[in-house]
Formats: sequence, C-alpha cells, structure tokens
Amino acid sequence: MKTYLVHAFVGKDLAGSPACVILLYEWLSDTELKEISAKNAVPETVFVLLKENNFEIRWFTPEIEMDLCGHATLAAAHVLFEEKIAKSDSFIFSSQSGDLEIEKREGIIFMAFPIRTPIQTSCPQIILDSLSIKPKEILKSRDYILVYDSEDEISNLQVDSEKLNTINIDPGGICVTAKGEACDFVSRFFTPQASIFEDPVTGSAHCSLVPYWSRRLGNHKLHAKQRSKEGGELFCEQTENHIIIGGRAQIIIQS
Repeated sequence: MKTYLVHAFVGKDLAGSPACVILLYEWLSDTELKEISAKNAVPETVFVLLKENNFEIRWFTPEIEMDLCGHATLAAAHVLFEEKIAKSDSFIFSSQSGDLEIEKREGIIFMAFPIRTPIQTSCPQIILDSLSIKPKEILKSRDYILVYDSEDEISNLQVDSEKLNTINIDPGGICVTAKGEACDFVSRFFTPQASIFEDPVTGSAHCSLVPYWSRRLGNHKLHAKQRSKEGGELFCEQTENHIIIGGRAQIIIQS
C-alpha cells in the first residue's frame, strides 16, 4: 500500500485539512479499513482502489465510514494527478454517493458533488445550549446548518464540546456559517462524539452551504473560507445537477 499525508483546501496562510490517502489494488475488509483509519488519527483516511480509467473511493474518520468527504476526495485526486496515475485532466471516482467527476483546471482541482439543499427546521435544545452565540436561522440536510449575522460571530463562537458530545449526529455534524468579509461566506464545522471535534475544512458541508448562499446572494459562483484554526479556501459553483467544489492541495509525506 502506498500512503500519503495530504493537506487539502490550502491557501495563502491557510493550512487546509489533513487526510491520509491510501492506494489499493484490491479492497481490504471493512474491519481492516476501520482499524487503519483509527490508527492514522487524522480527520479522514481515504482509500482508493486503482482501476483502469476509473477509481473506487471510500472515506473513513477514526470512528466511522462516511458517505462523502470533500477534503479527502480533493487529497486523493491530487495524489492521482501528481503521481501521473490519472492519465488526463479529468476522471471519475465511483462511490456510495454516486459517480464523482474530477477535473483539474489551472492548478485547481474541481469536484462535482451532489446537491443537498437544506430546509428550515429546529434543532435539539442541547445544541443551542452548547453555543455561546445563538443562530438567527436553523436549517438541515445531512448536517445542521446554523446561520449567523457576521463573520465575527463565526470566529468568536465558543462551543461547549462536553455538552455537545452528549448527542449523536451520524454521519453528519453541525455547521455554522455567515456572510464573509473578504469572501462570499465563511463556516466552521463540529462533529459531536468524534475524536477530532472541529473539522479543519469540510468540503461535503458545502453541498448544503452553496445552495443556501447561492440563493441568498444571487450568485451561482462563490468563494468560501472555513474559519477553523487551520483554515481553508474553497471555490464553489452551483450547476443544475451538481455542486462544484474546487481547491488546492499539497502532499506533506509519502511512504
């Protein structure tokens, strides 16, 4: 197995989100995949089964298998391009969330993800009690999407992880978002009961964030940043059938 540590959605002064990319020629058992992911202790480990003209992909946190992960998909695509395994500037990942189209343009890798439009809802009181600032709007698709008035509120938000860890949102999490100052919108993402409570950069959450902000801002092309400690930069677009999420990545270690 060839293994790579990759930082995804990197930008100027933004470290991005780490993922382990492991290339396989045949699938290991689910138990083995989960054990490897737990030992890696990064937000996501992504396994890619190499096939001619097509690649199968699966994502694991240290605890569970995910149905979709943006930053790990970007990390995996970056490895395939850098190692010349991908023979052209576009290819397809086959996944449990469907076929994911990948394309590299001018140094940025773009991924076609499913649209997950969030709808207005309420949330458990324990979530609201865990937040130092209460949201102005609550929506949900896979994840809870909590909307705030300003980027400052997102940056200054304090979250009681001990209290929030009493609930389980499987496989989703809690995303807080607001209109950005130097970009279209910003976000942060929290996953109760996970070993890594705040995700550095959460590409899959943008399957819901982009539809919301595209409608609100009246623009189908959006520039986003995640305001975690590490930070990340995303270039997004809503088309008729997909959310296009783009970013840059960097290989840190390979073995």
